[in-house]
Amino acid sequence: MLTRAAAVLAALWGAGLLAIVPAEARPDMVRYQGDYAPGTIVVRTNERRLYLIIDSGRALRYPVGVGKAGKQWTGTARIEGKYRDPAWAPPEDVKRDNPKIANVIAGGSPANPMGVAAMTLSGGGQYAIHGTNRPGTIGRFVSYGCIRMYNADIDDLYRRVSVGTLVVVTQQ
Repeated sequence: MLTRAAAVLAALWGAGLLAIVPAEARPDMVRYQGDYAPGTIVVRTNERRLYLIIDSGRALRYPVGVGKAGKQWTGTARIEGKYRDPAWAPPEDVKRDNPKIANVIAGGSPANPMGVAAMTLSGGGQYAIHGTNRPGTIGRFVSYGCIRMYNADIDDLYRRVSVGTLVVVTQQ
């Protein structure tokens, strides 16, 4: 019986339907070489990692989901707004690809892709760093350009940064 249960769990895990979600945010403190000021957020899309620079040699590292093929972007932005349990209105390209999706999904809804918090980025309001109600998407190329985090991790990062924080998105 135990063998069958283990096989079922392994199949679910392999299909991406089962994910281990951290009980609470536990970003890794890592060595970081780079020329960024403390407090800067650096997203390395190829690594699928977000770094919050602590000082000249250390950063907090979080796993993230990033833009899928054709939806990735690089550049700099600033955190423009911070929101808890935000409602979400899908951008035009999301609506075009999913015409049956609601025009607005209420904050707190399990169908809301923003999770427990979102920080919008300057440059037109299309992109955000936000939580997700689909933890199995973290560590993958999945979004329309937003940076997805475990809900516990976005909650942790949200408390550490403020409006105006510099965000650098790079492929490296």
